Amino acid sequence: MITFLISIVALVLGYLVYGKFVERVFAPDDRTTPAVAKNDGIDYVPMKNWKIYMIQFLNIAGTGPIFGAIMGAKFGPSAYLWIIFGCIFAGAVHDYLTGMLSMRNGGCDAPELVGKYLGKATKKVMLVFSVVLLLMVGVVFVYSPAEILGNMTGSTLTWTIVIFVYYIIATMLPIDKIIGKIYPLFSFSLLFMAVALSAVLFVNMPQLPELWDGLSNMGQATDPTFKEEIFPCLFITIACGAISGFHATQSPLMARCLTSERKGRQIFYGAMITEGIVALVWATVAMWFFYNGDKPGYELIPGGMAKGFHTSAPMVVNLVCNDWLGALGGILAILGVVAAPITSGDTAFRSARMIIASAVHLPQRSKRNRLYICIPMFAVAICLLLWQMENEDGFQVIWQYFGWSNQTLATFMLWAVTVYLVRKKKPYVITILPALFMTAVCSTYLFISKQAFGMKTDIAYFLGGLCTIVAVIWFVLWLHKYRKLEEEIGEMSQD
Repeated sequence: MITFLISIVALVLGYLVYGKFVERVFAPDDRTTPAVAKNDGIDYVPMKNWKIYMIQFLNIAGTGPIFGAIMGAKFGPSAYLWIIFGCIFAGAVHDYLTGMLSMRNGGCDAPELVGKYLGKATKKVMLVFSVVLLLMVGVVFVYSPAEILGNMTGSTLTWTIVIFVYYIIATMLPIDKIIGKIYPLFSFSLLFMAVALSAVLFVNMPQLPELWDGLSNMGQATDPTFKEEIFPCLFITIACGAISGFHATQSPLMARCLTSERKGRQIFYGAMITEGIVALVWATVAMWFFYNGDKPGYELIPGGMAKGFHTSAPMVVNLVCNDWLGALGGILAILGVVAAPITSGDTAFRSARMIIASAVHLPQRSKRNRLYICIPMFAVAICLLLWQMENEDGFQVIWQYFGWSNQTLATFMLWAVTVYLVRKKKPYVITILPALFMTAVCSTYLFISKQAFGMKTDIAYFLGGLCTIVAVIWFVLWLHKYRKLEEEIGEMSQD
């Protein structure tokens, strides 16, 4: 529990100190924002800052900081360090600079930003990655809340249909009709859940592993069937709450609603820090569930001893919310857990619609144009959803691909922002270090994952390191070429 408290304090200090430093690097000013200049009543709509913060937080929160943190806690206390350092120095920086760059470029989406700073070829790759990722997010975030609700009342299939119909409606309507009105309420539920669970943790004071107990792979030491390595698997498993490329698709949504650049740190950096706190709460809860000294949580579930270390994340959520918080508290907590993925899913489809519209140059003011994109998009999503439901391991397979593509998208954005900082003669070290680290994570995971190449650990590490070295060489060569070109232009202007 001491580690949990230290981690919370670290995240708050990260926002106050490092967040302020990153803000000074970007240097927001008083220029007119896209929300005012391009107000169309559909996607570009000025909104109140507190409401934008609540929507941004709920958009990015999803099941990631809950399910991801639960699964990531299996690795032990090392999960705390990744959430702290990943959130402060990578995730929040990624979200803030992506959102601010979107504002500086007319509210454009992530592929457009990548295309501007990394070239047209990379833009095409980013475009495919973004749309595929958003479709997987939508599908994953249909099924996970439907499963939780199905365990409470009705059936998973019924709730899947209900949620999917809601997605279609929310994607089509102007952003302030549903999203702007009900999302703040759902955000409150999610925040209530985090605060309530934290209070119960401090009251109960369970015997949990601390950082000073060691950073080794506790999962492998506890259960021989747990085969995943800390590197790179932990950094893929815990995405939301540390760093997530999905956020790069969400920040532009709110960048189109902000009326002042100076509020960017509160919205983008602040929402990510808040998500990190939610991830810390659920990681700590999961530590209790898997590693409590007196009695692990899975022993409280009928038949839990049989599953033990492999108990599903939704079962952990149901047990904790209902057992710890009572009837009313459990309802509010479950509402937050359910609302988070649902509200991330609908904005995922909304982002996909806007990215596709931007790529094909199709204005979105008319309902007909929105339908041109939504009908085939939702048709593909339905096919993915049906495949997932018909296959026993379908959810797990899609989650694995989602995790890797999610972090790869974040890597693209970090490299794009690095190029921007170089061009503006700003300290690009704040983005190139996390960019290189995530390059190593994503490339290594591609080689080591059973869903991809499934190579041996040593070979995967070697190839991942090689990919990272190639990235360093590429950047050095590009930087040399860029600075040489700058010198030539400077000499010509003097002449």
